[in-house]
Amino acid sequence: MKNPFQLGDVKIYSFVVTEADFATMEGHMVHEVLSTFALGRSMEWAGRLFVLEMLEAGEEGIGTMLHVEHHTPAFAGETVEFRATFAALENRELTCAVEVWVDERLVATGRTGQRIVRSEKLSARFAALRAGSPTSA
Repeated sequence: MKNPFQLGDVKIYSFVVTEADFATMEGHMVHEVLSTFALGRSMEWAGRLFVLEMLEAGEEGIGTMLHVEHHTPAFAGETVEFRATFAALENRELTCAVEVWVDERLVATGRTGQRIVRSEKLSARFAALRAGSPTSA
């Protein structure tokens, strides 16, 4: 793992809200706004933008934590901007603070965690779990 970043560095990811991002559960439309699920998915991606630059050959990042606080809605056609801030790196685990904005409106805040591990170790862990053997990662 390499770390070219400093605490406080920011990565930005944005997209325009579409119907595919709406709050839908079990095929039923709940609200025609950006869902909390879609927020979480994109918050994790924003933090992963750091991870992608930290990985060395034979390494992979895996999510460890996601916390989402949904404050206001984002509507179809609006551009949401995810600002992931490099908050901590401890024991190969990156924590990011994330804010989500539509223009000057704060839509959500949260935190993400991703651990950088050896790809072979992760594959072995997955294989052991599939086989029913509870080995540690």
